[in-house]
Amino acid sequence: MNPQIALFLAQDGVITGAIYALLAVAILLVFTVTRVIFVPQGEFVAFSALTMASLQNSKAPGTLWLLLAMSSVAAAMEVWAGYRNNDRPRMGRGLLLYGVLPIALSAAVWWLAPRGMPVPVQALMTMAIVVPLGPVLYRIAFQDVAQASVLLLLIISVAVHLALAGVGLVVFGPEGTRTAPFSEASWSVGTLQITGQSLWVVGASVVAILALFWFFNRTFQGKTLKAVAVNRVGAELMGIETTRAGALAFTLAAAIGALSGLLIAPITTIFYDTGFLIGLKGFVAAIIGGLVSYPLAAAGALLVGLLESYSSFWASSFKEVIVFTMILPVLLWRSLKAHHVDEDEE
Repeated sequence: MNPQIALFLAQDGVITGAIYALLAVAILLVFTVTRVIFVPQGEFVAFSALTMASLQNSKAPGTLWLLLAMSSVAAAMEVWAGYRNNDRPRMGRGLLLYGVLPIALSAAVWWLAPRGMPVPVQALMTMAIVVPLGPVLYRIAFQDVAQASVLLLLIISVAVHLALAGVGLVVFGPEGTRTAPFSEASWSVGTLQITGQSLWVVGASVVAILALFWFFNRTFQGKTLKAVAVNRVGAELMGIETTRAGALAFTLAAAIGALSGLLIAPITTIFYDTGFLIGLKGFVAAIIGGLVSYPLAAAGALLVGLLESYSSFWASSFKEVIVFTMILPVLLWRSLKAHHVDEDEE
């Protein structure tokens, strides 16, 4: 390996590491607020990329059918819960949030999709379609069992991943796709070739992480999420609605996943099941951060990206094995360092 190849691999590692950093932050956010190890995080990436590809082909994306179906289930659950508790305002909110708004959004997308919107508008439409899947998924699968054990929540999370993967195959088909890049620009820095899309990936990732930092430290909603993450019972005693906090955490996770899909789709072919492997590498980065530290998770993501890049050069057939093997010494070290308690004692 010469210095030119080393620089090229480092650039590739930083770009993929930036995506993994976003996913690691999302997984960490969901886990700290809801105790859910969010296995389907990668599905938002794949669905976002494939939705954008459909819009660029002037077709209404199949994600709309998924959104309408899931929203209908969530609306029915919310209306039934409101009826059972004699809470008419809750019934009205459920119909509005999970009924009227998704239908209005779907109608707007169906009307606009064949008209060939500009790329920024298509990106916004993609976000508008994919992001609502987060809170809807939380309402259907996790809200009613929010107090369950971590193991049960993990089992549900795996089941949701398998269900979404099957739905993705039905909705999008087995073919992979790429989208048009946000920028066709390219610059030469010595022997290194820097593309506009790579700057988009790194820049958008940095801006998103900084925006999340500002949100958590400067806004009331962000501070409520931090409070729920630190002490769920204490937050409830102080009047914080943990249900809304969970829905907000899933919304942010869906937004991060959708953004990641938009960024990665122009540089790699995305299939309906690609998101699982991408999300799993984000999970490895989150594990490096101990599922508690956002900066360590972001640093771990860069490490995962660089390791994957250099492994693809030295041992391309084993690059996935090398990346996932890295989790073993981290888990061993944290297991030896941590103070073990039974779940009943928490």
